[in-house]
Amino acid sequence: MDAPPVVRRQTVALGPRSTIAIVVLAVMLVLLATGIVQPAIAALGAAAAMVLFRTLSVQQAHRSISITTLLVVAGMIPLSTAIQVSGAADLISNALLSALGGGNPQLLLLGLVVVVAVLGQFISNMATVLIVAPIATTIAEVAHISPLPLLMGIAVAGAAAFLTPVATPANTMILGPGAYRFGDYWKLGLPLIILFVAVATLLVPIIWPF
Repeated sequence: MDAPPVVRRQTVALGPRSTIAIVVLAVMLVLLATGIVQPAIAALGAAAAMVLFRTLSVQQAHRSISITTLLVVAGMIPLSTAIQVSGAADLISNALLSALGGGNPQLLLLGLVVVVAVLGQFISNMATVLIVAPIATTIAEVAHISPLPLLMGIAVAGAAAFLTPVATPANTMILGPGAYRFGDYWKLGLPLIILFVAVATLLVPIIWPF
């Protein structure tokens, strides 16, 4: 009987300034968790500290910036504003109210969650939330309910971007190194999406009532 193959574990040595990086990361997380400063200030301060302590060079910091993400977010914010001020949010919200029934906030939440969960698989999930957020706010005003459960529900649904490699940068990054195919994301992604939709529609209204 053949002996089982020997699995050799490989370790990667940390860099000489890895301790500084860990300390900077820990400080940033504490600032974010406590809310002492604004999240943008905490993140920018941590990035500046990494360069000042020479953990990263300026060139490495520039290369780490995702230009695609910046362009998507920069483009979707004015689009979100345009949807709200042009009246498109009113038209879409009235259509959803007519289709789902304005008297049942649970169905309205479910409809928004499904829209975000589907769109978030094909365009940026962050962009999807930015587009749907003003629609959710308008629906809440028309239906005379709190906008918090709708906004928190679409936030949870926006995080459920698991079915395609283009849904989030993280999905795209592992496509090549992991030798994944487009259909591989469905195997684990579909159960996770069902879980996220259930949390968004059932648990969120308990924490943030209508």
